[in-house]
Amino acid sequence: MPEDEWRETVAKTAAGEAWIIDGNYSGTMEIRLKKCDTAIFLGLPRHVCVYRVLKRVVTYRKGKRPDMADGCDEKFDWEFIKWVWNYPKRSKPKVEKLLNQYQNTKTVIRLKSENDIENFLLKQ
Repeated sequence: MPEDEWRETVAKTAAGEAWIIDGNYSGTMEIRLKKCDTAIFLGLPRHVCVYRVLKRVVTYRKGKRPDMADGCDEKFDWEFIKWVWNYPKRSKPKVEKLLNQYQNTKTVIRLKSENDIENFLLKQ
């Protein structure tokens, strides 16, 4: 899908009354932050994220993950591994800057560890 169509789709979704959008695509981050009431940022350590990507590749190497659309088979993708590894230096500062811009008008929750995530979920 071309980027302008993707942004339009996200904008339409975010204009709805209730929604949850997962992902860190920076091209739509500001659209989502303007419209949301709560943003949850999972800032897990890079080694945990890379490990989980590799675990998914091994676990679903012969097919698709249950949460993926048809035709999106799991595969090893070196470029994606590098993207995940470099996220803290390349992308995270931009996301943090946006989150900081909205933290006075939105609920911004930052979860940095498995314990943070478990404690957050237990309170819900």
